[in-house]
Amino acid sequence: MKKIQHTGVIREYDLHSAPVKLGYAGILLLCALVVVVAVFPLLWVTLAGFKDLKEFLSSTSILPASLSPKPFVNTWKQLAISRNYLNSLFSVAGSVLSALVFNGLLGYGIGILKPKGHGAVKKLIMLSLLMPPTISIVPLFMNIQNIHLGNSFLPLWLSFGANAMYVILFVQFFESLPASIIEASRIDGASRLQAFFRIVLPMSKPICAVVSIFAINAAWSDFLLPYLVLRGPDKQTVMVRLFVFSTEQTVNADALMRSVVFAMVPPIILFFIFQKQLTENTVSVGVKG
Repeated sequence: MKKIQHTGVIREYDLHSAPVKLGYAGILLLCALVVVVAVFPLLWVTLAGFKDLKEFLSSTSILPASLSPKPFVNTWKQLAISRNYLNSLFSVAGSVLSALVFNGLLGYGIGILKPKGHGAVKKLIMLSLLMPPTISIVPLFMNIQNIHLGNSFLPLWLSFGANAMYVILFVQFFESLPASIIEASRIDGASRLQAFFRIVLPMSKPICAVVSIFAINAAWSDFLLPYLVLRGPDKQTVMVRLFVFSTEQTVNADALMRSVVFAMVPPIILFFIFQKQLTENTVSVGVKG
């Protein structure tokens, strides 16, 4: 069986050198330290959720006395968060669709169609990356109220359809696509929109996967806009429900820890399921861009 040759910054024969071995060990140690720093807070919060209030306040051990799921079940019932999970999933689904379609269309216009003035538009989009998103929250909220879209998920969806970072990612990827395929679709009679949906998007699965992961994570963790736009407990997302739950006087610290775990679980599961696709597609987009 043919031996697989591994290439990279440090190759196999480089490890015969003592300084390279020492540096390689240092890199591994640094990576292990980064993993511990990143994972420890998640592990601590999860294990703290198994403790009751008395144990949480008095025990100095990270390990709980019992791993019974009963505290989490009780907190889930106290939170009544099932409806909020559905609201968040509904918000995430629309946000991902908007992020792909609207940002993709603008990236298609700048990166492939390139009408007159597309360079200026691209520069303006890149300039907007320097502006903090919070400065637009007041005019955005006022516009939402003026067009009577309050208490609706539509503004949450559309806000992800106008994301400068996603547009730049699409532009960089679209510029790497072979122009001959686009021209062939036009010769066959496809309109610009048909070429986008039938040719460009199917060829852009790597960048679509990356943008989808970013949009899912951002939409799930978004708090401010859902808090301002959506009214009433029936439309609260998970993040808004956790904020309201934390302000209730009857909430203990241990229950608050368990509620944080409920908010962390979906993104963590998503990462573990799609980590291979995410890392591969991110590298692919970086190389092509």
